[in-house]
Amino acid sequence: MTTEPRSAIEIERKYDVDAEAVLPDWAALPGVAAVGDPEPRELDARYLDTPDGRLATALTALRRRTGGPDEGWHVKRSTPEGKLETQWPLDEQAGDEGARLDVPAEIVAALAEVAAPPFEVIARIRNSRTAYALRDAAGGVVAEFVDDRVTATDERSGRTSSWREWELELGPAAPADGRGIDELFDAADDLVRAAGGAPSGSGSKLGRALGL
Repeated sequence: MTTEPRSAIEIERKYDVDAEAVLPDWAALPGVAAVGDPEPRELDARYLDTPDGRLATALTALRRRTGGPDEGWHVKRSTPEGKLETQWPLDEQAGDEGARLDVPAEIVAALAEVAAPPFEVIARIRNSRTAYALRDAAGGVVAEFVDDRVTATDERSGRTSSWREWELELGPAAPADGRGIDELFDAADDLVRAAGGAPSGSGSKLGRALGL
């Protein structure tokens, strides 16, 4: 791979919802003037770690994902500000079920402070996602809302699970101050509760797939 990686802080909130839950009117959120058209995405991710779980210990996740506008290799690190995600472009490995994945050298180097090869696949997560851009009056993206229907396999135990969750991730036009962000998420919490949902009990899809 020759393209330089891209990094960004993700500030998001996840929600647990029933399979039949009806989407809230996200235009009711502070600063949101319009909800974009639904954008379907079929995502397929394989997560890797060392045999002794060094990435998990370092609050870091490594995945190779196909599908969607940001397909590629991703490293996510937990920080006080949010999740720092670094992305590399997709390589030419097949990524088929049961196939070995070789972590590119650039990513191995980026992870060197917390873990070293060998890396093995620990989970596969497939997600039928529908995404919506939540825009302000000037057309800026305040947040992206996604409606996820997830099927996951714990590759170590063979356990499978499925669930539905919603996720709200702040965009470039989101409030810049902590108070404004809190008000936005508080309003989102209220809309989700009215729809029968609640803030997620799991911090990530990977953790839920592994029963953590």
